[in-house]
Amino acid sequence: MQLDPRFPIGTYDAAKWPDRAENIRIIAELPAAISAAVLGLSDEQLDTPYREGGWTLRQTVHHVADSHINSLCRFKLALTEDAPAIRPYHEDRWAELADSRLPVDVSLRIIEGVHARWAELLRSMTDEQYEREFVHPDTGRWKLEGVLGLYAWHSMHHLAHITTTREANGW
Repeated sequence: MQLDPRFPIGTYDAAKWPDRAENIRIIAELPAAISAAVLGLSDEQLDTPYREGGWTLRQTVHHVADSHINSLCRFKLALTEDAPAIRPYHEDRWAELADSRLPVDVSLRIIEGVHARWAELLRSMTDEQYEREFVHPDTGRWKLEGVLGLYAWHSMHHLAHITTTREANGW
């Protein structure tokens, strides 16, 4: 069976991401994993799309930084407000902005800092806090427990875009 390059680890299925401790571990360890995944890649390699019509590896790293900044903010909003409405963003448009062409080290440092703070926050949360919610205008109410699973998947999803591209190209 051939892997779908859009979803190298499959599409998100909440039932497959129920383990809070494992999901927190993934969030905590992503900075080292994504740094290792791009280590030694040339600019030409970083500017290679992971699939035809997809983002480049460089854009993918910058997207992870953008997305996970937003997610940390959404967790904090849900922990400090009563079911706040969050603001979505056009990630495809963000990936086309000029900063998406910067060296990946810029976003790797962001990912390191965001994930250090996020993992600490996640470890400190109570069961009751994991039941808190935010409201996404397009997809409805989300409990933080489910958002944690989604972002553990998201971390591994984009990490796999990088690692499978490296493997496919023999880098």
